[in-house]
Amino acid sequence: RKSVMEVSDHNLNSSQNAVFKKSQFSPAATEQRIVRGYDFSDGANLDGLAASMLTTGFQATNVAFAIKEINRMLDWTSKDVEGSTSPEKCCIFLAYTSNMISSGIRETIRFIVQHKMVSVLVSSAGGIEEDFIKCLAPTYLGDFKLKGQELRNDGINRLGNLLVPNENYCLFEDWLTPILNKMVDEQDNNSVLWTPSKFIHRLGKEINHPDSVYYWAYKNDIPVFCPAITDGSIGDMLYFFSYKRKLVIDVVEDIRRINDIAVRAPCTGMIILGGGVIKHHTCNANLMRNGAEFSVFINTGQEFDGSDSGASPDEAVSWGKIKATATPIKVSADATMIFPLIVSQTFVKELKKRKNNELDDTSI
Repeated sequence: RKSVMEVSDHNLNSSQNAVFKKSQFSPAATEQRIVRGYDFSDGANLDGLAASMLTTGFQATNVAFAIKEINRMLDWTSKDVEGSTSPEKCCIFLAYTSNMISSGIRETIRFIVQHKMVSVLVSSAGGIEEDFIKCLAPTYLGDFKLKGQELRNDGINRLGNLLVPNENYCLFEDWLTPILNKMVDEQDNNSVLWTPSKFIHRLGKEINHPDSVYYWAYKNDIPVFCPAITDGSIGDMLYFFSYKRKLVIDVVEDIRRINDIAVRAPCTGMIILGGGVIKHHTCNANLMRNGAEFSVFINTGQEFDGSDSGASPDEAVSWGKIKATATPIKVSADATMIFPLIVSQTFVKELKKRKNNELDDTSI
């Protein structure tokens, strides 16, 4: 029989082997990186902070991967493809939910569109109307805990911790109704067939305001798709207007248009802020070409409930919406916090590169 001491020694050795099990990976392997955050000893530097996120861990590392993925979209050119006869850039779809336009991310999106650094925009109805409304009257900061009943009594609408007075929508109706009348006249007299994208293009022309995302989309001829155009204040205005005159808006022509853009592009990239209809509409267009080459999702959705909003990029691969050879990234975060940082390391640097190239061309 074993002594109590022998049994204890055996158990101790077994426990030690379990706790101190030898590691098998090499820290020098490409997949492994030493965790290290940003050192503020020498002060704050935006580029240095962004670069340090790669080795910070958790969602910070995913932000760094997202920066790399977007830069790959921006750097891609068809000159690298065998048999290509003309240089083309990656067709980038930028999609976002309405709250992005309600928030200060509107100015970030406006910068991208103003400098024509994406090819297609996709948004919800709120993401269209709030841009125009902000040209007429401001949105205000509030608090998440303000009481709904008190705000309702005061004619103020709460969107998270943002506040939109009812008067803003009255101003929007006053601005929109004459345009709708012109559109019906052109429909009836000139056989103009309106679609959501043509409607938004017209509104971008009419607003004629440099703060507007869709003014710049109009100026740069960037198509804006909104499959749920009636799901917001625009829908309310169209409802009231329908009792006066009949305006027809054809969604079928737009689904053909966005799908054709995806199919005919030599390469596509998707940057999607949020979920819902804008996410699915963008991904589904890329299904028509057997998937996008590059993809970045930024949202707080979870996939345990089976929603498309929370679905991972790998689920999109199974549907053929992202290519199996792609390296898509999902960042689980509030886009208002991290998208400006991502833009500072991607689109801002791309614009500087383009301006430098233009200077080089003019000096030749």
